Amino acid sequence: MAYPYRVVLTEAQRAELRGLVGSGSAPARMLTRARILLTADHGEGGPGWADSAIVAALGVNASTVLRVRRQFVTEGLDTTLARRRPDRVYERRLDGTQEAHLIAVACSVPPDGQARWTLRLLADELVRLEVVESISHETVRQTLKKTSAGAAAAGWAARPASSIKATARAVVVRHMDDQPPRLWLMWAHRTALCSASAVPADRVSPR
Repeated sequence: MAYPYRVVLTEAQRAELRGLVGSGSAPARMLTRARILLTADHGEGGPGWADSAIVAALGVNASTVLRVRRQFVTEGLDTTLARRRPDRVYERRLDGTQEAHLIAVACSVPPDGQARWTLRLLADELVRLEVVESISHETVRQTLKKTSAGAAAAGWAARPASSIKATARAVVVRHMDDQPPRLWLMWAHRTALCSASAVPADRVSPR
């Protein structure tokens, strides 16, 4: 079976990407893309990982890996790493799939060195995972507030965990029917563990 958009890095490109990752000072999105290219490298001496292995190792979506490989092959390294400016200058609400990603992240363990997720950390993580091109912490706040209000209105506080989990699965199937099963099962499990407000108050700081 043909493997489209095969990444083959030159020694100079590998050195540039390794230096970028090693510095750790580049934007999160750029670092993620650099890691994808390094692990997907099918050149001589490259690891040549399959997309599924990259997804598991880096915690990104399969569609993100394919998009990075395609952009590298068709547009080159500089364009692939460059920060893309959003086409829209006004704030855009999240769709159902993006909301599901946000809640999954908010209900997960905070990053090392952080006692809890902050709105800005959540916004940065959505960009790193390429769920969105850009997002403000205010949009994150509004989305979590809306999701929490909806969960409370549905009476999650009085429902057993098994019922919450079933509802979570239904929500994820509706919003994430184009995503890998591993992703929506993970989201359903994490959502089932969240409290009646969908995102526990002690998990997210206001800043």
